Amino acid sequence: MLKGLIGKKVGMTQIFDDAGSAVPVTLIEAGPCYVTQMRLPEKDGYSAIQLGNGEAKPKRLTGGQLGHLKRNNYPPLRFLREFRVKEPEINEGDKITVDIFSLGDYVDVVGTSKGKGFQGGMKRYGFRGGPKTHGQSDRQRSPGSRGSGTTPGRVWKGARGPGHMGNERVTIHNLKVVLIDNERNLLGVRGAVPGAKGGLLMIKEARKQ
Repeated sequence: MLKGLIGKKVGMTQIFDDAGSAVPVTLIEAGPCYVTQMRLPEKDGYSAIQLGNGEAKPKRLTGGQLGHLKRNNYPPLRFLREFRVKEPEINEGDKITVDIFSLGDYVDVVGTSKGKGFQGGMKRYGFRGGPKTHGQSDRQRSPGSRGSGTTPGRVWKGARGPGHMGNERVTIHNLKVVLIDNERNLLGVRGAVPGAKGGLLMIKEARKQ
């Protein structure tokens, strides 16, 4: 059975559990999603379900995208994502909402982390930096020398250092579902999820429960 949705990060809040403890919660506007295509092993070589979410103006989509959605008389959908499933138990044209999840379920949330541009080694990897004394004036946050003396006489590929940080796909595992609001299509998970407010998210049933 498919347990997956496409959503949008709303922001963070807190709720109080039965013991009176404050629980940090991320609110996600999840769905409603439409089943836009079925991937079948005999035809595609694997089993998956393609979901669509987020209505857009028709002029924002290509002719191929509009034709793909017109098969089931769907509105122009901005986001299409695939979810791998072994036994779909669902049909093309169905509508999926947050009620596929239950309180206490554990989910994996996939999103794009906030982009932070070009950053130095201290911010990017937690490097210690140089000494603050003994004539140091302009290299306190420098990573220092990283190459070897003779062999290989250069810096190995893949070595940690300054560079582009963030704006990459991140998966957070095993977040507990603590709030479900069917009327407003809201899903609340305990803890933080990647990305900024309004960012696109994929919510799936946890793989490592």
